Amino acid sequence: MPQSHPHKSSFIQEDNSKFILIGEDDFDDEEFLTEIFSSIDESFTLKFINNGKKIISYLHDLKDHHLPCLILLDYNMPEMNGADILRELKTTSRYDTIPKVIWSTSKSNMYKDICLELGAIEYVVKPSNVNDLMDVVRHMLSFCKI
Repeated sequence: MPQSHPHKSSFIQEDNSKFILIGEDDFDDEEFLTEIFSSIDESFTLKFINNGKKIISYLHDLKDHHLPCLILLDYNMPEMNGADILRELKTTSRYDTIPKVIWSTSKSNMYKDICLELGAIEYVVKPSNVNDLMDVVRHMLSFCKI
C-alpha cells in the first residue's frame, strides 16, 4: 500500500480558502498534481491523503475554520472509494458547502451518476495529457471561492 509522502505544501494554513484536500493513492499522480497546481497558482496549500477512511478521520479532526475550499477524490482509493467517502460526508452538514470533485480513470456513467447523486459537483476523467490536465486543474480551482 502506498504511503503518504510529505510535501512542503502539506501543512494547514489559517486561511482555509486556499486549502485543498486531495484523496490520491498513486504517488505519481500526487507528484503530477502538485506540479500542475503549483504551476497554475502556488498560493494553494495541498494536503494529500492516500486512504478513504483516513480522509474521513482527517476532516473530522479539523476545526470548522480549517476546512478545505475543495475536496478532490480519486474514485478508487483503499478502504473507501470516492462514492463511499461522499456518502459519509453527506451525513455531516458542515461539509455541505465544500465543493467535491471525483477524479477517475473510469468513464463509467454509473460511477459518475452515483457520485453526482452523492454530492460531487463534478466527475472528471483523468486527462491523458498535460494541457488537458492544466485545464481541468484551472476549472477545479475555480470552485474555491476566494
